[in-house]
Amino acid sequence: MRTYGRINGVWVEVDTDANGYNDPVWLTTLAQCLALAPGESPFYAQYGIPAQMSVIQQILPSFYVARTQSQFSGYFASLQIAKTTDVNPTYNINILTNSGSRIITQVAT
Repeated sequence: MRTYGRINGVWVEVDTDANGYNDPVWLTTLAQCLALAPGESPFYAQYGIPAQMSVIQQILPSFYVARTQSQFSGYFASLQIAKTTDVNPTYNINILTNSGSRIITQVAT
């Protein structure tokens, strides 16, 4: 399995790891979806959060974050997405992978 993600403005390819787990692929896809606006992708219109409108209206997109968490929870042993107290829309992602390792990261939207 393969996907692409942006790191510092450069697109990089992310593949299934050497043990056959797709956790890096799904984590990259999750990070891209948190940066995506609903309806922005012509193929995956049901993914994304309205971050720009949330900043304008000063209302957190909790429903959309919960929906994104439920859309991706089946790909990991455990997935938790929580907003930070930062001024910018940033989310803490806590994942227990299928191989048993823990990934804790932040994604800015």
